[in-house]
Amino acid sequence: MSAYGLHRVIEPAGVLPQQAWRLDADPVPAADEVVVAVERLNLDAASFRQLREQHGSGAAVRQAVLDIVAERGKMQNPVTGSGGMLLGTVLEVGPESPLGLKAGDRIATLVSLTLTPLKINDGLQDWDGEDEQVPCRGTAVLFGRSIAAVLPDDMPNELALSVLDVCGAPALTDRVVRKHPGGSVLVLGGGGKSGSLSLAAARQAGASRLVALVPTEREAAQVREAGLADEVVIADARNPVAVAEAVGKQVDVTVVCVDVPGCEHGAILATADGGTVIFFSMATSFSAAALGAEGLAADVEMLVGNGYVPGHAQFALDLVRTRAGVRALFEQRQTA
Repeated sequence: MSAYGLHRVIEPAGVLPQQAWRLDADPVPAADEVVVAVERLNLDAASFRQLREQHGSGAAVRQAVLDIVAERGKMQNPVTGSGGMLLGTVLEVGPESPLGLKAGDRIATLVSLTLTPLKINDGLQDWDGEDEQVPCRGTAVLFGRSIAAVLPDDMPNELALSVLDVCGAPALTDRVVRKHPGGSVLVLGGGGKSGSLSLAAARQAGASRLVALVPTEREAAQVREAGLADEVVIADARNPVAVAEAVGKQVDVTVVCVDVPGCEHGAILATADGGTVIFFSMATSFSAAALGAEGLAADVEMLVGNGYVPGHAQFALDLVRTRAGVRALFEQRQTA
């Protein structure tokens, strides 16, 4: 038994579950494991976009997800390498589990589906393949070092799942912005889930200038209405020159929350020397970021948003509770 789930790895032997090609998803818990009855998957944005672009129709996307899980014992997009997270009810808790969960708890996992043993039992019959939230009946296994949050009782489950899916972004944004007192902040993808939460976190942390960059006038109007930014600009985040021109004066902190590749150089160009770029997108090429900064002679610190900061779940949920504009954006997205 391993707190990291090594005993669940089928192939190749000796690697961590996230690196593994295939996991054992048998829903019988080891002494420190928790088995969850899955009710809903939340595919990460980069993975869902890639699946839609590759497979086209919702039915084909549904079949692609079923095939991945059946083959790998987990949901890990073989192209993007990313997965998502899930919502469910605790079925069984091993006697040595350190997670503090009990049977009957309704939870959202705060670890990626890319390392979570998963079985789907209903063929995803209730999912049309058109949305990243996937109704699902199946089982999942959490390890001794996994993380999960008991669902709050003051908001709909679908809303809580959307928030918890990206809760690492606002918590790390808060931490970084506080290291730049009174600094300026740019969020690429400011109209999305992680982007809107990051804007709210930056405001709460004392940012003096908040810029949201979005791709369309429709998203710009939504962010303006929510009152989350001082400036809302429209540009293709993949076009470095367009990003720099739209933002104008360089910022102290740039947060990248887009789900398309090729946004590294624009983020770097928009950030002042001595500033920080946080990459939260699973579509980020970290070699492109490193080489791009070198090629642009940009003296910027670059951070990988790893999705975990102590207290991140409660922090994100509290932002939604206290910032009406953030909640409105999440609810508009779900309605759409």
